[in-house]
Amino acid sequence: MVNRRHFLKQFGAFSLAFSGFGHVLGKAENLNDLLDQASGKGYGPLLKDPKGILDLPKGFSYTIFSEYGEKMNDGLLVPGAHDGMAVFNGSNGNLIIIRNHELGGEAHLEGGAFGRKLELFNKVDQDRIYDTGQNGIPGQGGTTTIIYDPKRRQVVRQFLSLAGTIINCAGGPTPWRSWISCEETQMQAGEDWKKDHGYNFEVPVTEKLGLAEPLPLKSMGRFSHEAVAIDPRTSIAYQTEDEGNGLIYRFIPNVPGKLHKGGELQALRFTSTPSMDTRNWKESTVLKKELYDIGWITLQDTDSPENDLRFRGRESGAAIFARGEGMWYNNGKVYFTCTTGGKKKLGQLYVYHPSPFEGRSEEKGKPGKLELFLEPQDSDIMDMCDNLTVAPWGDLIICEDGRGTDYLLGVKPDGAPYKLARNALNSKEFAGSVFSPDGSILFVNIQLPGLTLAITGPWQS
Repeated sequence: MVNRRHFLKQFGAFSLAFSGFGHVLGKAENLNDLLDQASGKGYGPLLKDPKGILDLPKGFSYTIFSEYGEKMNDGLLVPGAHDGMAVFNGSNGNLIIIRNHELGGEAHLEGGAFGRKLELFNKVDQDRIYDTGQNGIPGQGGTTTIIYDPKRRQVVRQFLSLAGTIINCAGGPTPWRSWISCEETQMQAGEDWKKDHGYNFEVPVTEKLGLAEPLPLKSMGRFSHEAVAIDPRTSIAYQTEDEGNGLIYRFIPNVPGKLHKGGELQALRFTSTPSMDTRNWKESTVLKKELYDIGWITLQDTDSPENDLRFRGRESGAAIFARGEGMWYNNGKVYFTCTTGGKKKLGQLYVYHPSPFEGRSEEKGKPGKLELFLEPQDSDIMDMCDNLTVAPWGDLIICEDGRGTDYLLGVKPDGAPYKLARNALNSKEFAGSVFSPDGSILFVNIQLPGLTLAITGPWQS
């Protein structure tokens, strides 16, 4: 948190960083008010956890469940490297959580679901493994599904729900009750793999044990996918790409709600500046508080056999971004983070305002708008933003993946930041932050070694 001793240093950073900050300053009646609002007071100071896991504000608590290595109900093991998640309502008041695991191949056997020597591999339907590998070592990534009792704060059952994929980082929930799991890789068939990787996969929401059919959603493109956000009004899927010169994509499905039926993949462009560099590494080409008109370029050869989709996109006029990662749809807007954006590469938060005619020819007359909402210049404010979600009351919750101690950050709708939680266990990243549908529980992962936490407290106080 920003303290009074560091106020002068931090004030300059805040005044440059937050598009809503002028509104905050306007509310301050005296210096103390100004200092408190600049520090994004949030829920108060973080208290040291005697267990050394998670520091939280007064009145908040957490429970841990579904840890790496636990035996699941299907006889397999909880994989490690917990990452992106979504939560859905289930039966009997239970919740259904679908969670990614960012694991690769042979090097990650110890962290996989099948055991260190694949001794549990015969427990699964081999036809439901996307890639069994050239050397008999399947992809260790995929998803697990957890049936969670929020009243008793414990797991009812859990099981592997997508298998044979690799580097499943983030993704996104769909309005039709499924989870899109994204492979953050461009690995191709060859020495290690029988099939190409770098696709999205759809995992249905179900309480029944079993693996989803591993169908790659090829029309959504093959690249280093990170996250997906779907506008329920149009079924358009927006996508981030975790590359230092990545693109922001949208996928317009041929049939709403049926991503496997194909569609059109496009890349975001600034109508004023072809091939805009939004990273602001050397100079501020994208200014805060500005609303930029946005167009979209239709891409060809989206299966990208040469792993060059982003390069061809930029040559056609698409804007490039600094490691697009977390993405979330909320209330008519699409929020996304760029982990190494800004002059000090501490991250950027963008907001896309879709056109009222999004995806139709009429949008040219009333285009969507893009806004740079947050770009800090001090790591005490934010250090490399990653996954994000939006609370039911409008606060953004951002996972840090920084170079030291990582925090869960909150950002109020007016732009004021605050620290919500601190990883007191290790220096590994937070991942997969998401609220229960009723807003009473915030679920989040400490990625390594792999554990999921349920945080409760006086959220709207």
